[in-house]
Amino acid sequence: MISPIPKAGAMSGRAFERAAELFAVLATPVRLRIIGELCASEKDVSHLLGAIAVSQPNMSRHLSVLHKAGVVSKRRSGTHVIYALTNPSVVSICKAVCTEMDSEVANSHSATEI
Repeated sequence: MISPIPKAGAMSGRAFERAAELFAVLATPVRLRIIGELCASEKDVSHLLGAIAVSQPNMSRHLSVLHKAGVVSKRRSGTHVIYALTNPSVVSICKAVCTEMDSEVANSHSATEI
């Protein structure tokens, strides 16, 4: 059984606004891939670029959005900038949704093979 979303009276209007802001930040495949890469451990930009096929300016833009939203932190280590996940609830949300979507894609793919 699916747990219902709390009624509007049970959550503040700001909580719904913040949730919508977070979902907007998470609404791009590249950002979800970045989060997926960072789930295992913190990584520098060069590692992320090697794992995700986007340009360096595009990667920087997505990392900036994630940082401003509080999803990732960054620190300098010599000439490298290292990124890490900072919000465990974002990780839980992403894993739940992406796992479900992967299952749906696999099921729809196997259904079309029949």
